[in-house]
Amino acid sequence: MELKDFEFDLPERLIAQRPLPERSSSRLMAISRETGTVEHRLFKDLPGFLKPGDVLVLNDTKVIPTRIFGAKTTGGRVELLLVERAEGRGEWQCLTKPSLKPGIRILFDGVEGEVTGRDAQGLCTIRFSRPLDLERMGRVPLPPYIRREADEDDRVRYQTVFAGPEGAIAAPTAGLHFTQAVLDEIRAKGVLVRHVTLHTGPGTFMPVRTERIEEHRMMRERYSIPRETFEAIAKAKKEGRRVVGVGTTSTRALEASVMDGFDEPVLDGATDLFIYPGFRFRAIDALLTNFHLPGSTLLMLVSAFAGRELILRAYAEAVQKEYRFFSYGDAMLLF
Repeated sequence: MELKDFEFDLPERLIAQRPLPERSSSRLMAISRETGTVEHRLFKDLPGFLKPGDVLVLNDTKVIPTRIFGAKTTGGRVELLLVERAEGRGEWQCLTKPSLKPGIRILFDGVEGEVTGRDAQGLCTIRFSRPLDLERMGRVPLPPYIRREADEDDRVRYQTVFAGPEGAIAAPTAGLHFTQAVLDEIRAKGVLVRHVTLHTGPGTFMPVRTERIEEHRMMRERYSIPRETFEAIAKAKKEGRRVVGVGTTSTRALEASVMDGFDEPVLDGATDLFIYPGFRFRAIDALLTNFHLPGSTLLMLVSAFAGRELILRAYAEAVQKEYRFFSYGDAMLLF
């Protein structure tokens, strides 16, 4: 398939620049994969689409403020997006401009960093003279289509209410709509709520730069699935109950874990799984997600789940009805 098969026209005014005052007041487009019917609701209506015995799987990764600024010792401003810490070595892998070469030294608010290398995927490695106090010096890593600087409100709102283990550089955005009240209502219906952790990294949002999508390679992202989550999913699958993945990140973690079947799951590891049309889903039966960028791997994943034609038709309707798109935007339920 070609990249152009996943393009669509999106007016810039529909790209959400800020979250709504109430998380659960986002709109919800609910789509039946079987019939193709579309309902326009609010996110707070989500419990009405769930059934007793469903397993709802949330990604509980916590976003860390990994956008930092410094200056080269020879002069010149530097911006880094820290991606992953190398335990015990004082090093981080980072996204930055390719002009940063090994040996360059940078000062970050009293901490010195030295560029020690760059890998084949374009990530730069920097060794720091002491641990970084990211809560003090880091900024929330809002995506570039949000055309403003992050503020204190983003430290709360660009984070799910159930965030736990730190490690993400981007929010699992489908989870941003949930409030504790909505989760309580879901549990009261007899829905099992379980967590996985996939630390969202560049693999989720890096653009596809190949015309044939099959040639694209994802960056690896770390994930962990608790044994109780896996057992709840495996039991539901055997009994014909639904597994509802919340977000593309939860979905990728679950599907990566059972690539070799439910008898040999991989519950801790890293995945570069790229899901596009033709993929056979083994874990999830329904998907809650946001509206994604044209030509993105995320749009390809939801197209794999529900069919490209249905998804592009739904996106055209979302544009016509002025849904809010991307990280702080509205939600879609595919069931």
